[in-house]
Amino acid sequence: MFVRKSPRQMLLTLLTAALIPILAACNVGATAEPTLDVNAINTAAVGTAMGQISAQLTQTALAAPSATPHPTDTPPSLPTSALATAGASPTGNAGAIPTLSFNTTPLPGFTQIASQAAPAATVSLGDACNNNVFEGDVTVPDGTVMKPGTDFVKQWAIRNTGNCTWDEGYSLVFIGGDQAIDPVNFDFKKAEDFVAPGESINVGIPLTAPLAVGTYQGTWRMRSDTGFYFGTPLTVIFEVKK
Repeated sequence: MFVRKSPRQMLLTLLTAALIPILAACNVGATAEPTLDVNAINTAAVGTAMGQISAQLTQTALAAPSATPHPTDTPPSLPTSALATAGASPTGNAGAIPTLSFNTTPLPGFTQIASQAAPAATVSLGDACNNNVFEGDVTVPDGTVMKPGTDFVKQWAIRNTGNCTWDEGYSLVFIGGDQAIDPVNFDFKKAEDFVAPGESINVGIPLTAPLAVGTYQGTWRMRSDTGFYFGTPLTVIFEVKK
């Protein structure tokens, strides 16, 4: 059974049929639309973005001021006068080093004690009453050479420099030396032996040279009637040779 088309449908059908050959003729020789590659598009987009970033970095680097390199830190040279140390010798000569001095000013409230010199060693020869002075050897000067066993008298010249008379009780006493010389004391017993102040006397002691060869000596000193030793010591020194 055939369905009858309406005039309107028939008209559209005829128009379509007429246009198909015309459209086909227009597309002859036309390049076919390429198929889109999604991966290629993404790769191109990434490359474009990286290029833009690189260009921006380059422009930033060019715009920034170039850093000036720091010069090598060199310590400033000091003048010669600044290097000198106060009190030091520039030549290194030990003799040029200054002598140190110390302040000896006493502190307030303290009294400075004066330095005391060591007392000189002194020997008391006597006092106002009893004293004498040696005036010389009368016999047997020191260093005399004698034969063994020789008897002799040693005499000294002495002066009474005190204000007391050497009378009975006064003696010239052996105080040290060689006992081999047979030392003895001299006693003032006789009036003719007494010595007044200011007078002098030659007082002698009898001695004997020992038998053995050698050097011998002895020392005597005056002693008062109270046992006080005074005056210059009197000595004898001699040598025994065969």
